[in-house]
Amino acid sequence: MVAGKHRSRSLRRVYVKTPGGKTTVHYRRHKPQGAKCANCKKNLLAVPREIVSILRNIPKSSKRPERPFGGYYCSMCTREHLKARTRAEVTA
Repeated sequence: MVAGKHRSRSLRRVYVKTPGGKTTVHYRRHKPQGAKCANCKKNLLAVPREIVSILRNIPKSSKRPERPFGGYYCSMCTREHLKARTRAEVTA
């Protein structure tokens, strides 16, 4: 019988083949939703979708793109935002 803490669906079930040839069920946490662009709500491709305990050990340069507004805007929205900012500076 499964332990009571594993009966809820708050943990996902991962079927793992053991070295002995048997398949067992391991219970792991669900991954969070992916990061979204603040402007167009499109998924940000360069931002990893991982649980916090694993994300904490990833270097900062791998957590988001190394560009202005990286991890906040997608590349197209970043381009448009920077163009608008530059145009506003030129006219002012």
